[in-house]
Amino acid sequence: MNSLTIALISAACIFSGVLLGMFLRSRLPDHHLSNDSKDTVKLAAGMIATLSALVLGLLVSSAKSSFDTVGSEITQGAAKIILLDRALANYGPATHDVREQLRRSVAAGIVMFWPEEKTAAAGMTTFERSNGMELVQAKLRELTPANEAQRQLLAQAQQFGGELLQFRWLVIEQTQNALPMPFLVMLLFWLTMLHMSFGLFAPRNATVIAVLLVCALSVSGAVFLILEMNHPLSGFIKVSSAPMLKALEHLGQ
Repeated sequence: MNSLTIALISAACIFSGVLLGMFLRSRLPDHHLSNDSKDTVKLAAGMIATLSALVLGLLVSSAKSSFDTVGSEITQGAAKIILLDRALANYGPATHDVREQLRRSVAAGIVMFWPEEKTAAAGMTTFERSNGMELVQAKLRELTPANEAQRQLLAQAQQFGGELLQFRWLVIEQTQNALPMPFLVMLLFWLTMLHMSFGLFAPRNATVIAVLLVCALSVSGAVFLILEMNHPLSGFIKVSSAPMLKALEHLGQ
């Protein structure tokens, strides 16, 4: 399931807790709704609310950190692509084929992660199967430097190429991190129980129901943001493509 589907299911479960609380209020004996009972329920709800807020805050912080890390790596990778192309340009005309392969690889990567139209050839799976940077490395090994300057430039190019290969696999491995489903289910249970306590003592009118619905949607929105930022190269919320587009703009010049 994608992030939006899970968020909608979360909203439905949480708001169902509100409706269940209102239903139980109409069925419970009056002494179950006394002031003492209300105080006890509010105390328990406060504990669950604190626990849920703490976990949500930690998850949002962790997801944002992961999102920023991948964004920083994309920027660094774009800079290394430009440096690799500059080193190849200074090497001489013999690197024309390598530079063209580099340009094709970068353009293909941009289409995979930031396509103008969603296609079957887009996404992390296609990126994992691509071998553009391996071809660049293979072409670099075919070069025969004629002097010391070219040997130094080739060494720099091979270093940048190796770092870009490492960057590619690092991005692939980082996207394998996912929020454990039992953890998400437990968080959803806490939030549902919390909203059930709201519905248990809330008056049954349209204003209250609307406010509690907005509350349920807001909390599920936080779950959506957490899931989306845990996968910064797929879904609705992605890291910016600007660094890679700028790198592509400079390639071949």
